[in-house]
Amino acid sequence: MSLYEVSKLKLDNGIEVFYRHAGPANAPVLLLLHGFPSSSHQFRNLIPLLSTHYRVIAPDLPGYGFTTIPDSLHYEYTFANLTNTIDTFLANLAIKRFAMYIFDYGAPVGLRLALKHPDAVTAIITQNGNAYEEGFGPEFWAPVRSYWASNAPAEREELRKNVLNLETTIWQYEFGNPHPEKIQPESYYLDQALLERPGNKEVQLDLLYDYQSNVALYPVFQKWIRESKVPVLAMWGDKDIIFVPAGAEAFRKDVETSRLEIRFVDAGHFALETNEELYAEAIGGFLAKVIARD
Repeated sequence: MSLYEVSKLKLDNGIEVFYRHAGPANAPVLLLLHGFPSSSHQFRNLIPLLSTHYRVIAPDLPGYGFTTIPDSLHYEYTFANLTNTIDTFLANLAIKRFAMYIFDYGAPVGLRLALKHPDAVTAIITQNGNAYEEGFGPEFWAPVRSYWASNAPAEREELRKNVLNLETTIWQYEFGNPHPEKIQPESYYLDQALLERPGNKEVQLDLLYDYQSNVALYPVFQKWIRESKVPVLAMWGDKDIIFVPAGAEAFRKDVETSRLEIRFVDAGHFALETNEELYAEAIGGFLAKVIARD
């Protein structure tokens, strides 16, 4: 028997959103939003640990995993459109309130959802999900910022060559993890296989370029975090050089101490890998407190 279910939900515009889910239909909803270059597969070991008390839903964002977009739609891969797709997906499931786990690209999608529905989000678990300038690792982001400034074809090609390859995908999983040999290798091989689909690398380069639109919204995200008084658990891999630990600490600026927990894990960017039980225990304890308060 599977520890979770997989489903596809077809939206009116023809997009089919693939998602993994488990838990009682009447339980509080926990939305899991994955990052680059992964999919809901990254939550495969976490979902069963949390679904005893929560309705856990993990969709694949457009451009990732097994969510499919009709060619006839001429879908523009921007974070605004990714958010609109997930918003429609949640509306189709009649989900109006939820806690959310945000990681990497899932962070701006989740925070854009919060701007669209300011009262919908009951809590945030951010695992290396950035919302502050302090969180950018300068070395990793330097070529991306240069690409933002120029939009030059040569810089786009450099990113294609240096970022969208198997070596970099494996590095994202293994760097900073004290036990990389314990990471299930199908995780990064699946990610890379899906990156190699025809046209997908153009999707990734478009989203890398559009990430700057999220940075422009950081002050707005921070205002919502501050004014909504949303509880936050920032549980960060302390050796991540993509979104560095200062990004977790920065939440102190906008979340009062009574509603904020900051924890660091001996891990890198994909801190959840090999640490699922640690995360499940922390998330369960955090949500038990804040959802009861909510």
